[in-house]
Amino acid sequence: MAESTHVALLDYLGQHYAALKRRLARRLGNAELAGDALHDTWLRLKGGEDLGPVRDPGAYLARMAVNIAIDVQRRNSRLLSGEDVDALLEELADPAPGPADAAEMRSDLEALQELLDRMPERRRAVALLVHAEGVTQKEAAQRLGVSLRTVEYEIRRVHERLDAYLAAVEEGK
Repeated sequence: MAESTHVALLDYLGQHYAALKRRLARRLGNAELAGDALHDTWLRLKGGEDLGPVRDPGAYLARMAVNIAIDVQRRNSRLLSGEDVDALLEELADPAPGPADAAEMRSDLEALQELLDRMPERRRAVALLVHAEGVTQKEAAQRLGVSLRTVEYEIRRVHERLDAYLAAVEEGK
């Protein structure tokens, strides 16, 4: 029975194509979409899905085509425009620094190293332990054999020196 239903629907579609297309175009508001939906309907029928008996082939085919058109519209609404794709690609640009950024970072690191080298030895040791190695101030005090208050003082002085350096750099830009 399913085989004969497919044949009957394909025959009906072929014989009444123009009327079905006009009906769908009015319903969908787009003649091209109606034609595409009818073409996809024909392809699905040729695919041979199991069908039961169909009482009204015209209504069945129209409903099938409308459902296909709705699916196509939903799929298309999820697609991005070329401009949207370009914007996303710019956002997803390679996060690795380019040559200019790498050179600037090397220069910043060299300047930071010079700044650390000009600090008194204990202050430099505290800065490296706390900021580079990530140890707590209490642990830094224990490692260096000084009081926590001394470590806090040295960290404050390091931050003051860094702030002054960054302010000078910003003025030079």
